[in-house]
Amino acid sequence: MMKLILEAKNLRKGYGDRELFYIESLTVYDGERIGIIGPNGVGKSTLIHLLSGGEKPDEGTVRLFGETAVIAQQGIPEEDSEGVYRSLFRAQDNRESLSGGEQTRNRIAAALSSHPKLLMADEPSTDLDEQGLAMLGKQLEAFKGALLLISHDRALLRRLCTRIWCLENGKVTDFPGGYDAYIAERERQRNRQQFEYDQYRAEQKRLKESAQRMAERAASVKKAPSRMGNSEARLHKREATDAILQISHAKRTLQNRMEQMDVKEKPVSLPEIRMKLGVASPIGARQALEVRCESLTAGGEVLLEGTGFTLPTGSRTALTGANGCGKTTLLSALAGQPAEGTFFDGQIRLNPQARVGWFDQHHERTLKPEKTVLDNVLEESVHPQSFARTVLSCMGFAREDAFKPVRVLSGGEKAKVALSRLLLMDLNLLILDEPTNHLDLYTLEALEELLSGYGGTILFVSHDETFVQKVSNRMVRFEDRKLVTWEGGLTEQQKSKERDTAQEDRKLAMMRLEMRMADLSARMAKPRKGDRPEELNEEYMRLAEEIRKMRG
Repeated sequence: MMKLILEAKNLRKGYGDRELFYIESLTVYDGERIGIIGPNGVGKSTLIHLLSGGEKPDEGTVRLFGETAVIAQQGIPEEDSEGVYRSLFRAQDNRESLSGGEQTRNRIAAALSSHPKLLMADEPSTDLDEQGLAMLGKQLEAFKGALLLISHDRALLRRLCTRIWCLENGKVTDFPGGYDAYIAERERQRNRQQFEYDQYRAEQKRLKESAQRMAERAASVKKAPSRMGNSEARLHKREATDAILQISHAKRTLQNRMEQMDVKEKPVSLPEIRMKLGVASPIGARQALEVRCESLTAGGEVLLEGTGFTLPTGSRTALTGANGCGKTTLLSALAGQPAEGTFFDGQIRLNPQARVGWFDQHHERTLKPEKTVLDNVLEESVHPQSFARTVLSCMGFAREDAFKPVRVLSGGEKAKVALSRLLLMDLNLLILDEPTNHLDLYTLEALEELLSGYGGTILFVSHDETFVQKVSNRMVRFEDRKLVTWEGGLTEQQKSKERDTAQEDRKLAMMRLEMRMADLSARMAKPRKGDRPEELNEEYMRLAEEIRKMRG
Protein backbone atom coordinates (compact mmCIF):
# COMPACT_ATOMS: atom_id res chain seq x y z
CA MET A 1 0.00 0.00 0.00
CA MET A 2 1.35 3.43 -0.97
CA LYS A 3 2.30 5.67 1.94
CA LEU A 4 0.66 9.09 2.23
CA ILE A 5 3.29 11.87 2.18
CA LEU A 6 1.13 15.01 1.96
CA GLU A 7 -2.51 15.84 2.53
CA ALA A 8 -4.07 19.28 2.01
CA LYS A 9 -7.73 20.21 2.51
CA ASN A 10 -9.80 23.33 1.77
CA LEU A 11 -6.82 25.54 0.87
CA ARG A 12 -7.74 29.14 0.27
CA LYS A 13 -5.27 31.89 -0.55
CA GLY A 14 -5.71 35.46 -1.73
CA TYR A 15 -4.06 38.86 -1.71
CA GLY A 16 -6.18 41.86 -0.81
CA ASP A 17 -9.62 41.46 -2.38
CA ARG A 18 -8.33 38.98 -4.98
CA GLU A 19 -8.75 35.28 -4.30
CA LEU A 20 -5.86 33.40 -5.86
CA PHE A 21 -7.27 29.89 -5.50
CA TYR A 22 -9.46 27.57 -3.47
CA ILE A 23 -8.52 23.88 -3.53
CA GLU A 24 -10.71 21.30 -1.82
CA SER A 25 -8.25 18.42 -1.57
CA LEU A 26 -4.75 17.36 -2.62
CA THR A 27 -2.86 14.19 -1.78
CA VAL A 28 0.66 13.02 -2.58
CA TYR A 29 1.82 9.45 -2.06
CA ASP A 30 5.35 8.10 -1.75
CA GLY A 31 7.07 7.75 -5.13
CA GLU A 32 4.60 9.90 -7.10
CA ARG A 33 5.92 12.28 -9.77
CA ILE A 34 3.53 15.22 -10.13
CA GLY A 35 4.01 18.12 -12.56
CA ILE A 36 2.36 21.43 -11.65
CA ILE A 37 1.48 23.61 -14.63
CA GLY A 38 -0.70 26.64 -15.35
CA PRO A 39 -0.57 30.21 -16.69
CA ASN A 40 1.71 32.83 -15.14
CA GLY A 41 0.26 34.53 -12.08
CA VAL A 42 -2.21 31.79 -11.05
CA GLY A 43 -0.23 30.92 -7.91
CA LYS A 44 1.92 27.84 -8.67
CA SER A 45 4.86 29.08 -6.57
CA THR A 46 2.46 30.20 -3.84
CA LEU A 47 0.96 26.70 -3.78
CA ILE A 48 4.44 25.21 -3.28
CA HIS A 49 5.08 27.66 -0.41
CA LEU A 50 1.81 26.61 1.26
CA LEU A 51 2.41 22.88 0.81
CA SER A 52 5.98 23.09 2.11
CA GLY A 53 4.99 25.10 5.18
CA GLY A 54 6.89 28.20 4.08
CA GLU A 55 3.67 30.23 4.01
CA LYS A 56 0.31 29.94 5.77
CA PRO A 57 -2.99 29.60 3.87
CA ASP A 58 -5.88 31.96 4.58
CA GLU A 59 -7.96 28.85 5.26
CA GLY A 60 -7.38 25.11 5.23
CA THR A 61 -4.82 22.63 6.48
CA VAL A 62 -1.63 21.00 5.17
CA ARG A 63 -0.27 17.83 6.77
CA LEU A 64 3.22 16.51 5.92
CA PHE A 65 4.33 12.98 6.80
CA GLY A 66 8.06 13.09 6.14
CA GLU A 67 11.09 15.26 5.54
CA THR A 68 10.51 17.91 2.83
CA ALA A 69 12.98 19.95 0.76
CA VAL A 70 12.36 22.77 -1.70
CA ILE A 71 14.37 23.83 -4.74
CA ALA A 72 13.33 27.50 -4.88
CA GLN A 73 13.41 29.74 -7.95
CA GLN A 74 15.97 32.05 -6.42
CA GLY A 75 18.02 32.79 -3.35
CA ILE A 76 20.96 31.24 -1.52
CA PRO A 77 20.34 27.80 0.04
CA GLU A 78 20.37 27.73 3.83
CA GLU A 79 21.92 24.27 4.05
CA ASP A 80 25.30 23.12 2.76
CA SER A 81 25.38 20.40 0.13
CA GLU A 82 27.07 17.02 0.36
CA GLY A 83 30.32 16.47 -1.50
CA VAL A 84 28.77 14.01 -3.96
CA TYR A 85 26.04 16.45 -5.02
CA ARG A 86 28.46 19.39 -5.04
CA SER A 87 30.60 17.40 -7.46
CA LEU A 88 27.70 16.20 -9.65
CA PHE A 89 26.25 19.71 -10.05
CA ARG A 90 29.59 21.56 -9.96
CA ALA A 91 28.33 23.60 -6.99
CA GLN A 92 30.34 26.73 -6.15
CA ASP A 93 30.84 28.73 -2.99
CA ASN A 94 27.94 31.17 -2.78
CA ARG A 95 28.93 34.65 -3.92
CA GLU A 96 27.35 37.52 -5.86
CA SER A 97 29.35 36.87 -9.04
CA LEU A 98 27.78 33.45 -9.64
CA SER A 99 25.80 33.13 -12.88
CA GLY A 100 22.11 32.25 -12.78
CA GLY A 101 22.86 28.66 -13.75
CA GLU A 102 25.54 28.30 -11.06
CA GLN A 103 23.10 29.57 -8.41
CA THR A 104 20.50 27.06 -9.61
CA ARG A 105 23.06 24.23 -9.34
CA ASN A 106 23.81 25.22 -5.73
CA ARG A 107 20.11 25.17 -4.78
CA ILE A 108 19.58 21.74 -6.40
CA ALA A 109 22.66 20.23 -4.70
CA ALA A 110 21.58 21.57 -1.29
CA ALA A 111 18.00 20.25 -1.60
CA LEU A 112 19.04 16.77 -2.72
CA SER A 113 21.64 16.57 0.07
CA SER A 114 18.87 16.56 2.70
CA HIS A 115 17.53 13.23 1.29
CA PRO A 116 13.87 14.25 1.69
CA LYS A 117 10.79 12.03 1.42
CA LEU A 118 9.12 14.82 -0.61
CA LEU A 119 11.01 17.12 -2.97
CA MET A 120 9.29 20.27 -4.24
CA ALA A 121 11.05 21.86 -7.20
CA ASP A 122 10.04 25.31 -8.49
CA GLU A 123 11.40 25.64 -12.05
CA PRO A 124 14.68 23.84 -11.23
CA SER A 125 15.86 23.87 -14.86
CA THR A 126 16.07 27.69 -14.97
CA ASP A 127 19.41 28.83 -16.47
CA LEU A 128 20.88 25.31 -16.57
CA ASP A 129 23.08 24.35 -19.52
CA GLU A 130 22.91 21.02 -21.37
CA GLN A 131 25.12 19.24 -18.85
CA GLY A 132 23.18 20.65 -15.93
CA LEU A 133 19.83 19.70 -17.48
CA ALA A 134 21.06 16.18 -18.17
CA MET A 135 22.31 15.80 -14.57
CA LEU A 136 19.08 17.27 -13.14
CA GLY A 137 16.97 14.83 -15.16
CA LYS A 138 19.17 11.89 -14.15
CA GLN A 139 19.11 12.74 -10.42
CA LEU A 140 15.37 13.45 -10.29
CA GLU A 141 14.72 10.22 -12.18
CA ALA A 142 16.77 8.33 -9.59
CA PHE A 143 15.18 10.17 -6.64
CA LYS A 144 13.33 7.64 -4.46
CA GLY A 145 10.81 9.94 -2.77
CA ALA A 146 7.80 11.87 -4.07
CA LEU A 147 8.29 14.83 -6.40
CA LEU A 148 6.24 17.99 -6.99
CA LEU A 149 7.67 19.75 -10.03
CA ILE A 150 6.80 23.21 -11.36
CA SER A 151 8.45 23.47 -14.76
CA HIS A 152 8.09 25.04 -18.19
CA ASP A 153 10.59 22.51 -19.57
CA ARG A 154 8.37 20.18 -21.60
CA ALA A 155 11.16 17.65 -22.12
CA LEU A 156 11.65 17.40 -18.33
CA LEU A 157 7.90 17.07 -17.69
CA ARG A 158 7.65 14.31 -20.29
CA ARG A 159 10.64 12.48 -18.84
CA LEU A 160 9.64 12.58 -15.16
CA CYS A 161 5.96 13.11 -14.50
CA THR A 162 3.26 10.46 -14.25
CA ARG A 163 0.55 12.86 -13.08
CA ILE A 164 -0.28 16.50 -13.83
CA TRP A 165 -1.91 19.14 -11.64
CA CYS A 166 -3.19 22.04 -13.77
CA LEU A 167 -3.78 25.17 -11.67
CA GLU A 168 -6.15 27.47 -13.56
CA ASN A 169 -9.13 29.70 -12.75
CA GLY A 170 -8.55 29.29 -9.01
CA LYS A 171 -8.69 25.50 -8.88
CA VAL A 172 -6.54 22.43 -9.51
CA THR A 173 -7.54 19.84 -12.10
CA ASP A 174 -5.85 16.46 -11.64
CA PHE A 175 -4.83 14.65 -14.85
CA PRO A 176 -3.65 11.04 -14.39
CA GLY A 177 -0.86 10.14 -16.80
CA GLY A 178 2.15 12.02 -18.09
CA TYR A 179 2.48 15.34 -19.88
CA ASP A 180 1.64 13.95 -23.32
CA ALA A 181 -1.51 12.34 -21.88
CA TYR A 182 -2.45 15.75 -20.44
CA ILE A 183 -1.93 17.44 -23.83
CA ALA A 184 -4.08 14.79 -25.55
CA GLU A 185 -6.84 15.14 -22.93
CA ARG A 186 -6.70 18.94 -23.17
CA GLU A 187 -7.18 18.68 -26.94
CA ARG A 188 -10.06 16.21 -26.52
CA GLN A 189 -11.77 18.54 -24.04
CA ARG A 190 -11.30 21.50 -26.34
CA ASN A 191 -12.73 19.59 -29.33
CA ARG A 192 -15.71 18.48 -27.23
CA GLN A 193 -16.23 22.05 -26.02
CA GLN A 194 -16.07 23.32 -29.62
CA PHE A 195 -18.61 20.67 -30.75
CA GLU A 196 -21.02 21.54 -27.92
CA TYR A 197 -20.63 25.26 -28.66
CA ASP A 198 -21.33 24.71 -32.39
CA GLN A 199 -24.42 22.61 -31.52
CA TYR A 200 -25.60 25.29 -29.10
CA ARG A 201 -25.20 28.05 -31.68
CA ALA A 202 -26.98 26.00 -34.38
CA GLU A 203 -29.95 25.26 -32.09
CA GLN A 204 -30.07 28.89 -30.95
CA LYS A 205 -30.16 30.00 -34.60
CA ARG A 206 -32.92 27.46 -35.45
CA LEU A 207 -35.13 28.58 -32.56
CA LYS A 208 -34.68 32.26 -33.43
CA GLU A 209 -35.60 31.60 -37.07
CA SER A 210 -38.70 29.63 -35.97
CA ALA A 211 -39.76 32.47 -33.68
CA GLN A 212 -39.28 34.97 -36.54
CA ARG A 213 -41.43 32.87 -38.90
CA MET A 214 -44.21 32.70 -36.28
CA ALA A 215 -44.09 36.46 -35.82
CA GLU A 216 -44.47 36.90 -39.59
CA ARG A 217 -47.42 34.44 -39.64
CA ALA A 218 -49.11 36.32 -36.79
CA ALA A 219 -48.75 39.61 -38.70
CA SER A 220 -50.26 38.12 -41.88
CA VAL A 221 -53.23 36.57 -39.97
CA LYS A 222 -54.27 39.98 -38.58
CA LYS A 223 -54.92 41.37 -42.06
CA ALA A 224 -58.53 40.75 -43.31
CA PRO A 225 -58.90 40.34 -47.08
CA SER A 226 -60.33 43.43 -48.90
CA ARG A 227 -63.97 43.50 -50.08
CA MET A 228 -65.09 41.17 -47.25
CA GLY A 229 -68.66 41.48 -45.86
CA ASN A 230 -69.39 42.24 -42.21
CA SER A 231 -70.38 38.68 -41.24
CA GLU A 232 -67.34 37.27 -43.01
CA ALA A 233 -65.13 39.86 -41.36
CA ARG A 234 -66.46 38.92 -37.88
CA LEU A 235 -65.82 35.23 -38.64
CA HIS A 236 -62.32 36.04 -39.90
CA LYS A 237 -61.62 38.04 -36.76
CA ARG A 238 -62.60 35.11 -34.49
CA GLU A 239 -60.51 32.69 -36.55
CA ALA A 240 -57.59 35.12 -36.63
CA THR A 241 -57.77 35.57 -32.85
CA ASP A 242 -57.66 31.80 -32.30
CA ALA A 243 -54.75 31.45 -34.73
CA ILE A 244 -52.82 34.30 -33.08
CA LEU A 245 -53.33 32.74 -29.65
CA GLN A 246 -51.97 29.42 -30.93
CA ILE A 247 -49.00 31.13 -32.58
CA SER A 248 -48.32 33.19 -29.46
CA HIS A 249 -48.37 30.07 -27.32
CA ALA A 250 -45.95 28.32 -29.68
CA LYS A 251 -43.70 31.40 -29.74
CA ARG A 252 -43.64 31.56 -25.93
CA THR A 253 -42.70 27.88 -25.89
CA LEU A 254 -39.78 28.59 -28.24
CA GLN A 255 -38.66 31.56 -26.14
CA ASN A 256 -38.80 29.43 -22.97
CA ARG A 257 -36.65 26.78 -24.67
CA MET A 258 -34.12 29.45 -25.67
CA GLU A 259 -34.02 30.81 -22.12
CA GLN A 260 -33.63 27.35 -20.61
CA MET A 261 -30.82 26.27 -22.94
CA ASP A 262 -27.52 25.58 -21.17
CA VAL A 263 -25.17 28.33 -22.34
CA LYS A 264 -22.03 26.89 -23.95
CA GLU A 265 -18.92 29.06 -23.95
CA LYS A 266 -16.72 29.23 -27.00
CA PRO A 267 -13.38 27.52 -26.28
CA VAL A 268 -10.47 29.88 -25.88
CA SER A 269 -8.07 29.82 -28.80
CA LEU A 270 -5.07 31.98 -29.57
CA PRO A 271 -5.65 34.58 -32.29
CA GLU A 272 -3.50 34.36 -35.37
CA ILE A 273 -0.90 37.01 -36.11
CA ARG A 274 -1.63 37.77 -39.75
CA MET A 275 0.84 40.67 -40.04
CA LYS A 276 4.45 39.49 -39.95
CA LEU A 277 6.45 41.00 -37.10
CA GLY A 278 9.88 42.54 -37.60
CA VAL A 279 9.53 43.66 -41.24
CA ALA A 280 8.58 47.33 -40.85
CA SER A 281 12.19 48.39 -41.59
CA PRO A 282 14.03 45.41 -43.14
CA ILE A 283 17.82 45.10 -43.43
CA GLY A 284 18.78 45.07 -47.10
CA ALA A 285 22.29 43.58 -46.71
CA ARG A 286 23.20 39.91 -46.31
CA GLN A 287 24.74 40.34 -42.85
CA ALA A 288 22.99 41.98 -39.90
CA LEU A 289 25.92 41.67 -37.49
CA GLU A 290 29.57 40.62 -37.64
CA VAL A 291 31.63 40.10 -34.50
CA ARG A 292 35.40 39.66 -34.26
CA CYS A 293 36.52 38.99 -30.69
CA GLU A 294 40.21 39.17 -29.88
CA SER A 295 39.39 38.58 -26.21
CA LEU A 296 36.50 38.67 -23.77
CA THR A 297 37.34 38.65 -20.07
CA ALA A 298 35.26 38.84 -16.91
CA GLY A 299 36.72 39.13 -13.42
CA GLY A 300 40.16 38.46 -14.86
CA GLU A 301 39.07 35.18 -16.48
CA VAL A 302 39.46 34.78 -20.25
CA LEU A 303 36.14 33.61 -21.75
CA LEU A 304 36.90 34.03 -25.47
CA GLU A 305 39.98 34.69 -27.56
CA GLY A 306 40.70 34.90 -31.29
CA THR A 307 37.22 34.02 -32.45
CA GLY A 308 34.02 35.48 -33.91
CA PHE A 309 30.71 34.88 -35.66
CA THR A 310 28.21 36.51 -38.02
CA LEU A 311 24.43 36.84 -38.05
CA PRO A 312 22.96 36.48 -41.57
CA THR A 313 19.96 38.73 -42.12
CA GLY A 314 16.74 36.90 -41.27
CA SER A 315 18.48 34.15 -39.30
CA ARG A 316 17.38 32.91 -35.88
CA THR A 317 20.55 31.96 -34.01
CA ALA A 318 20.75 30.19 -30.65
CA LEU A 319 23.85 31.00 -28.56
CA THR A 320 24.65 27.91 -26.48
CA GLY A 321 27.30 26.68 -24.04
CA ALA A 322 27.96 25.56 -20.48
CA ASN A 323 26.92 27.59 -17.42
CA GLY A 324 29.46 30.33 -16.69
CA CYS A 325 31.06 30.17 -20.16
CA GLY A 326 30.12 33.79 -20.90
CA LYS A 327 26.90 33.81 -22.96
CA THR A 328 25.25 36.64 -21.02
CA THR A 329 28.59 38.46 -20.79
CA LEU A 330 28.96 38.37 -24.58
CA LEU A 331 25.37 39.51 -25.20
CA SER A 332 25.83 42.40 -22.76
CA ALA A 333 29.00 43.47 -24.61
CA LEU A 334 27.16 43.31 -27.98
CA ALA A 335 24.34 45.43 -26.57
CA GLY A 336 26.83 48.02 -25.31
CA GLN A 337 25.99 47.27 -21.68
CA PRO A 338 29.03 45.33 -20.36
CA ALA A 339 28.92 44.38 -16.69
CA GLU A 340 31.48 45.81 -14.28
CA GLY A 341 34.81 44.00 -14.62
CA THR A 342 34.03 42.84 -18.18
CA PHE A 343 36.37 43.76 -21.04
CA PHE A 344 35.75 43.14 -24.73
CA ASP A 345 38.58 43.60 -27.23
CA GLY A 346 37.56 43.30 -30.86
CA GLN A 347 35.17 44.64 -33.49
CA ILE A 348 31.37 44.67 -33.56
CA ARG A 349 30.16 45.58 -37.03
CA LEU A 350 26.47 46.32 -36.89
CA ASN A 351 24.67 46.91 -40.19
CA PRO A 352 23.69 50.62 -40.40
CA GLN A 353 20.09 49.57 -41.15
CA ALA A 354 19.87 47.42 -38.02
CA ARG A 355 17.43 48.51 -35.31
CA VAL A 356 18.33 46.51 -32.20
CA GLY A 357 16.01 45.41 -29.41
CA TRP A 358 17.56 44.02 -26.20
CA PHE A 359 15.85 41.70 -23.71
CA ASP A 360 18.04 40.93 -20.71
CA GLN A 361 17.49 39.12 -17.44
CA HIS A 362 16.55 42.45 -15.82
CA HIS A 363 13.84 43.25 -18.38
CA GLU A 364 11.62 44.94 -15.77
CA ARG A 365 13.91 48.00 -16.00
CA THR A 366 12.42 48.79 -19.41
CA LEU A 367 8.86 48.90 -18.03
CA LYS A 368 6.98 51.70 -16.29
CA PRO A 369 5.37 50.04 -13.24
CA GLU A 370 2.56 52.57 -12.70
CA LYS A 371 1.38 52.40 -16.33
CA THR A 372 -0.92 49.68 -17.63
CA VAL A 373 0.18 46.66 -19.63
CA LEU A 374 -1.35 48.15 -22.78
CA ASP A 375 0.25 51.58 -22.25
CA ASN A 376 3.67 49.97 -21.82
CA VAL A 377 3.50 47.97 -25.04
CA LEU A 378 2.03 50.87 -27.05
CA GLU A 379 4.67 53.36 -25.91
CA GLU A 380 6.97 52.70 -28.91
CA SER A 381 4.72 50.45 -30.99
CA VAL A 382 4.54 50.88 -34.78
CA HIS A 383 1.34 48.82 -34.89
CA PRO A 384 -2.25 49.88 -34.11
CA GLN A 385 -3.81 49.18 -30.73
CA SER A 386 -5.94 46.35 -32.13
CA PHE A 387 -2.81 44.51 -33.28
CA ALA A 388 -1.08 45.14 -29.94
CA ARG A 389 -4.09 43.61 -28.17
CA THR A 390 -3.78 40.56 -30.42
CA VAL A 391 -0.10 40.11 -29.50
CA LEU A 392 -0.96 40.50 -25.79
CA SER A 393 -3.70 37.91 -26.19
CA CYS A 394 -1.18 35.50 -27.73
CA MET A 395 1.06 36.13 -24.73
CA GLY A 396 -1.73 35.14 -22.34
CA PHE A 397 -3.22 38.53 -21.37
CA ALA A 398 -7.03 38.49 -21.33
CA ARG A 399 -8.99 41.62 -22.32
CA GLU A 400 -9.22 42.99 -18.77
CA ASP A 401 -5.57 42.11 -17.96
CA ALA A 402 -4.36 44.66 -20.51
CA PHE A 403 -5.49 47.44 -18.17
CA LYS A 404 -3.67 46.21 -15.06
CA PRO A 405 -0.75 48.32 -13.83
CA VAL A 406 2.55 46.53 -14.39
CA ARG A 407 3.50 46.82 -10.69
CA VAL A 408 0.89 44.18 -9.71
CA LEU A 409 2.12 41.55 -12.20
CA SER A 410 4.16 38.45 -11.42
CA GLY A 411 7.73 38.08 -12.69
CA GLY A 412 6.61 35.89 -15.59
CA GLU A 413 3.87 38.35 -16.56
CA LYS A 414 6.36 41.25 -16.57
CA ALA A 415 8.61 39.21 -18.88
CA LYS A 416 5.65 38.76 -21.25
CA VAL A 417 4.98 42.52 -21.28
CA ALA A 418 8.66 43.27 -22.02
CA LEU A 419 8.70 40.72 -24.86
CA SER A 420 5.42 42.04 -26.33
CA ARG A 421 6.83 45.57 -26.18
CA LEU A 422 9.90 44.52 -28.20
CA LEU A 423 7.87 42.61 -30.79
CA LEU A 424 5.67 45.66 -31.47
CA MET A 425 8.54 48.16 -31.85
CA ASP A 426 10.20 49.18 -35.12
CA LEU A 427 13.04 46.66 -34.71
CA ASN A 428 14.69 44.19 -37.05
CA LEU A 429 17.36 42.62 -34.80
CA LEU A 430 16.45 41.10 -31.43
CA ILE A 431 19.03 40.08 -28.82
CA LEU A 432 17.24 37.94 -26.23
CA ASP A 433 18.88 36.63 -23.05
CA GLU A 434 16.78 33.83 -21.55
CA PRO A 435 13.38 35.01 -22.84
CA THR A 436 11.81 31.69 -21.74
CA ASN A 437 12.63 31.99 -18.03
CA HIS A 438 9.50 31.81 -15.84
CA LEU A 439 7.09 31.73 -18.79
CA ASP A 440 4.16 29.33 -18.53
CA LEU A 441 3.75 26.54 -21.07
CA TYR A 442 0.94 28.25 -22.98
CA THR A 443 2.97 31.43 -23.43
CA LEU A 444 6.05 29.43 -24.43
CA GLU A 445 4.10 27.82 -27.27
CA ALA A 446 2.76 31.22 -28.38
CA LEU A 447 6.23 32.83 -28.20
CA GLU A 448 7.64 29.98 -30.29
CA GLU A 449 5.04 30.74 -32.97
CA LEU A 450 5.71 34.49 -32.88
CA LEU A 451 9.50 34.18 -33.06
CA SER A 452 9.46 31.37 -35.64
CA GLY A 453 7.57 33.70 -37.96
CA TYR A 454 9.57 36.83 -37.06
CA GLY A 455 10.68 38.68 -40.17
CA GLY A 456 13.83 40.17 -38.65
CA THR A 457 17.02 38.64 -37.22
CA ILE A 458 17.28 37.02 -33.79
CA LEU A 459 20.19 36.08 -31.52
CA PHE A 460 19.02 34.39 -28.34
CA VAL A 461 20.11 32.36 -25.33
CA SER A 462 17.75 29.72 -23.96
CA HIS A 463 18.22 26.47 -22.09
CA ASP A 464 14.77 25.21 -23.09
CA GLU A 465 15.55 22.40 -25.53
CA THR A 466 12.09 22.38 -27.14
CA PHE A 467 12.16 26.17 -27.58
CA VAL A 468 15.62 26.10 -29.19
CA GLN A 469 14.54 23.26 -31.45
CA LYS A 470 11.42 25.08 -32.68
CA VAL A 471 12.80 28.62 -33.02
CA SER A 472 16.46 28.42 -34.14
CA ASN A 473 17.67 27.65 -37.65
CA ARG A 474 21.38 27.96 -36.75
CA MET A 475 23.56 27.82 -33.64
CA VAL A 476 26.71 29.42 -32.24
CA ARG A 477 28.33 27.48 -29.40
CA PHE A 478 31.02 28.30 -26.81
CA GLU A 479 33.71 25.61 -27.04
CA ASP A 480 37.19 25.96 -25.48
CA ARG A 481 37.15 29.80 -25.60
CA LYS A 482 36.02 29.73 -29.23
CA LEU A 483 32.68 30.36 -30.94
CA VAL A 484 31.74 27.45 -33.20
CA THR A 485 28.97 28.06 -35.75
CA TRP A 486 26.55 25.34 -36.80
CA GLU A 487 24.34 26.09 -39.83
CA GLY A 488 21.19 24.22 -38.88
CA GLY A 489 18.85 23.79 -35.94
CA LEU A 490 19.16 21.68 -32.82
CA THR A 491 17.62 18.59 -34.41
CA GLU A 492 20.14 18.61 -37.26
CA GLN A 493 22.99 19.15 -34.78
CA GLN A 494 21.87 16.23 -32.63
CA LYS A 495 21.58 14.01 -35.70
CA SER A 496 25.07 15.09 -36.78
CA LYS A 497 26.44 14.26 -33.31
CA GLU A 498 24.77 10.87 -33.50
CA ARG A 499 26.31 10.31 -36.94
CA ASP A 500 29.72 11.42 -35.66
CA THR A 501 29.43 9.12 -32.64
CA ALA A 502 28.38 6.22 -34.85
CA GLN A 503 31.28 6.95 -37.20
CA GLU A 504 33.75 7.02 -34.31
CA ASP A 505 32.32 3.75 -32.99
CA ARG A 506 32.68 2.21 -36.44
CA LYS A 507 36.30 3.39 -36.75
CA LEU A 508 37.09 1.97 -33.32
CA ALA A 509 35.47 -1.37 -34.22
CA MET A 510 37.42 -1.50 -37.50
CA MET A 511 40.66 -0.73 -35.65
CA ARG A 512 40.04 -3.64 -33.28
CA LEU A 513 39.32 -5.97 -36.21
CA GLU A 514 42.48 -4.85 -38.04
CA MET A 515 44.57 -5.41 -34.91
CA ARG A 516 43.10 -8.90 -34.59
CA MET A 517 43.83 -9.59 -38.27
CA ALA A 518 47.44 -8.45 -37.80
CA ASP A 519 47.79 -10.88 -34.89
CA LEU A 520 46.28 -13.71 -36.98
CA SER A 521 48.61 -12.91 -39.90
CA ALA A 522 51.64 -13.08 -37.60
CA ARG A 523 50.49 -16.40 -36.14
CA MET A 524 49.85 -17.88 -39.60
CA ALA A 525 53.41 -16.88 -40.63
CA LYS A 526 54.87 -18.34 -37.42
CA PRO A 527 52.31 -20.68 -35.82
CA ARG A 528 52.31 -21.11 -32.06
CA LYS A 529 51.99 -24.41 -30.31
CA GLY A 530 48.45 -25.70 -30.75
CA ASP A 531 47.56 -23.30 -33.61
CA ARG A 532 45.63 -24.79 -36.51
CA PRO A 533 46.48 -22.78 -39.66
CA GLU A 534 43.19 -23.58 -41.44
CA GLU A 535 41.17 -22.18 -38.50
CA LEU A 536 43.37 -19.06 -38.29
CA ASN A 537 42.92 -18.49 -42.03
CA GLU A 538 39.14 -19.00 -41.76
CA GLU A 539 38.89 -16.42 -38.97
CA TYR A 540 41.17 -14.01 -40.89
CA MET A 541 38.90 -14.21 -43.98
CA ARG A 542 35.77 -13.72 -41.84
CA LEU A 543 37.21 -10.57 -40.23
CA ALA A 544 38.29 -9.26 -43.65
CA GLU A 545 34.69 -9.66 -44.87
CA GLU A 546 33.38 -7.78 -41.79
CA ILE A 547 35.73 -4.86 -42.49
CA ARG A 548 34.73 -4.83 -46.15
CA LYS A 549 31.04 -4.56 -45.18
CA MET A 550 31.75 -1.80 -42.65
CA ARG A 551 33.62 0.24 -45.27
CA GLY A 552 31.09 -0.53 -47.97
